[in-house]
Amino acid sequence: MPNIQAFEGLRYNLAQVGSLSDVVAPPYDVISPQEQDALYAKHPNNVVRLILNKISPTDDEQNNRYTRSARELKNWKEAGVLVREPKPSIYVYHQIFKAQGKEYVRKGFMCGCEATPFGEGMVFPHELTMSGPKQDRLMLTTTCKTNFSQIFGLYPDADNEVQNILEAATHDVAPLEATDKDGVINRMWVVDDPEVINKVVALMGPKPIFIADGHHRYETACNYRNQLRQQGVLTTNHPANYVLMVCVAMEDPGLIVLPTHRLFRNVKEMTQQDLMDKLGEYFNISTVGEGAQSGTKAWALIETLNNQGAMALYTAMDRKWSLIQIGEKGREKMAEVASDHHPEWRELGVAILHSLVIDTLLGLKGHEKPKYVHDVAEVQAELSGQSESFPLAALVMPATVQQIQDLSMVRERMPAKSTYFYPKLITGFVFKPLE
Repeated sequence: MPNIQAFEGLRYNLAQVGSLSDVVAPPYDVISPQEQDALYAKHPNNVVRLILNKISPTDDEQNNRYTRSARELKNWKEAGVLVREPKPSIYVYHQIFKAQGKEYVRKGFMCGCEATPFGEGMVFPHELTMSGPKQDRLMLTTTCKTNFSQIFGLYPDADNEVQNILEAATHDVAPLEATDKDGVINRMWVVDDPEVINKVVALMGPKPIFIADGHHRYETACNYRNQLRQQGVLTTNHPANYVLMVCVAMEDPGLIVLPTHRLFRNVKEMTQQDLMDKLGEYFNISTVGEGAQSGTKAWALIETLNNQGAMALYTAMDRKWSLIQIGEKGREKMAEVASDHHPEWRELGVAILHSLVIDTLLGLKGHEKPKYVHDVAEVQAELSGQSESFPLAALVMPATVQQIQDLSMVRERMPAKSTYFYPKLITGFVFKPLE
């Protein structure tokens, strides 16, 4: 069972920093160098100095981005910029945002979740991880002994029992609030009532948790825990047994998954006729329109079909958008080229796109990493722009929450960028000390 717990969070002292909006930041892995500079300039105590300190040409083992983060953290605590919660707490977290022309409220809560290795407990991954980001986060965790950024976890709760308890406990309490650069309103309430906390812990006990985002950070938490165990300092009650996590019910109305479209660089130029020659035996292919701006029409057709096997390809050579829909022979071919994967994995749009279309039928295996874009308007702008050339683009459906659950339960990992949970969780509301 995924044991969760309340913890004594480390939070910004508003009397010292003023507005929370000035000190919060997106997750470290989506911060560009330009945004890093902007966050540095925004406030001397912005959390970017902890989660993504700048690299200096003079860095060495004694003085580097990780030791500077640790030094900033120590100084901020000593100066009262960051203060420790007096009681173990759970933190209710709402995000109010607009997407696809609608307003949503995504509701969840922050807690400590026991860091059990994948395959040994009830926390399930859905994406593969890479060693580089895990080593980076382990260095930061080791030097700062703090969880700064939350893991994003999903859990089943058809009756919304857990969140209802927390909403009732906070309905007449004013929240802390921060607005991010995208206009997303983030609100947080502190719940330290032991009776409420015990109810939440009990209800969460038998539920599985599926990681939506933060796989590298979760595995890092497990690695850090193992590191302490090997050093002989890990006790049963050690705070490093638990990692900072946001839990959101899979049935929450504010939980939406946006697509991640692909723009392919430095691949062989081709036309729609080339697609028909290479894909025609396995896909039904039709012309959507000409010119980058027809991407809007192509995406509208894909959304209407609501089928993982339907996607759109843009061939820059003849400026045509083609709608392709997998046929029976295509499914048979997919089963052949991805025979080492579960049948449900082979139904994913991103799996069909990369394994069957790109790597096998178009012969582009080993291609350069594509540019990932979430909005069709941005796809069109990139295709129409002069700054970079993309011979091929693809619009593809995101994996669904149900697919995440189903594939996680059979221990399958999805292809990279199969999901994009919008908006990203904000970093800076509360930190979890690990000592």
